Amino acid sequence: PPPDPKPGEPMAHQYNFDSETTLGFLDHHGLIEQYALNLEANHGTLAGHSAEHEVEAAVSRGKLGSIDANRNETLLGWDTDMFPTDPALSTYIMKRVIEQGGLQPGGLNFDAKVRRESSDIEDLFIGHINGMDSYARGLRAAVKLIEDGTLDSMRKGRYADFGKTDIGRHFSSGQATLSEMAAYAISSGEPKQLSGQQEKYESVFNGFAYRG
Repeated sequence: PPPDPKPGEPMAHQYNFDSETTLGFLDHHGLIEQYALNLEANHGTLAGHSAEHEVEAAVSRGKLGSIDANRNETLLGWDTDMFPTDPALSTYIMKRVIEQGGLQPGGLNFDAKVRRESSDIEDLFIGHINGMDSYARGLRAAVKLIEDGTLDSMRKGRYADFGKTDIGRHFSSGQATLSEMAAYAISSGEPKQLSGQQEKYESVFNGFAYRG
């Protein structure tokens, strides 16, 4: 089975606390080419991260293997395994799945259950239908978001210097040292302040995520 990052289970000190530590473990033991991660939104929350953070960490290495589709009650400190209904989360995840070229070798699996007070058989059907609809809507929204290109164009412009300047390319290749970066910062003087435009990014993304 693929590694499934999760903190505190079954032991307090887990090597697979989150995506990054699990990928580091696989790297250290020469197993990184043999495995991809199975991620669960709920487990990311328990590790103090968002599900988006965990997916991004895995996709950045081409190591998103499968998704246990659920969500968590973030005010609680345990695994609640609720059915996924968040359109923003499903849109983000499916966008990164598309950009990775799909899920290899796994897919979407419901690691979710109805709430204790949901005691009718109908509740079980509705939970699964809502979860499937959530990710279907997320996939449709992600395709439209990619085809529109506004969000990706904004992000490309924001980090353009990483591909246009010598120091940016050196850094992006993983070859730059801290001393080189420090020397560059000193010689370049105070950088020009540019807005991160967080609200604009959220507005563009939400315009697709919540429209479906």
